[in-house]
Amino acid sequence: MDAVIKNFPKGLGEDATAEESTVERPTEEQAQAAVEVLLRWIGEDPQREGLRDTPKRVAKAYQELFSGYGHSAREILGRTFEEVSGYDELVLVKDIPFFSHCEHHMVPIIGKAHVGYLPDGRVLGLSKIARVVDTFARRLQTQEAMTAQVADAIDTTLKPRGVAVMIEAEHMCMVMRGVQKLGSTTLTSTFTGIFKTEPQEQARFMSMLRGRD
Repeated sequence: MDAVIKNFPKGLGEDATAEESTVERPTEEQAQAAVEVLLRWIGEDPQREGLRDTPKRVAKAYQELFSGYGHSAREILGRTFEEVSGYDELVLVKDIPFFSHCEHHMVPIIGKAHVGYLPDGRVLGLSKIARVVDTFARRLQTQEAMTAQVADAIDTTLKPRGVAVMIEAEHMCMVMRGVQKLGSTTLTSTFTGIFKTEPQEQARFMSMLRGRD
């Protein structure tokens, strides 16, 4: 009997802790069989020496590459710190590397995320920001959705005065197939709170980013 998936994405912008989900998840053996079908479909022989263990390897790799479905951004961001000695200026973590996969073709997206927020009495552990980026990256994604998800998770959990997120990434679906434009980069950004209503705060965020080189 197929197992019931315990962590399944509810939809764009929502966290992935759907314990009540009734969506059925195939077994690992069924996943391996699906990889074998794909190998035959592209014209390969799954029984040749170099490919005999490939279905197992792919299934195991997918568990790691898409592990974001098993983590909750809300839980990662759950603990905050109130002893900040009155600090209320911009906190910016930039150049956070990530690897994701396009939900349209399931090929890699490689990029960096820059995340800033203006505290309102509480701050996050800096490593948690990187972990939240990784949580959303390790799911099937569009860059636009991922940008909004990271911002929404921090805004909802921490309730700062504002959140700013910028992602720059290269999409292998534009490099390896289709238009095949090597080196093209996509930029997306999301602003909440003060960053959205006060242009000077957006400008300060962008100025600090430009200072990274």
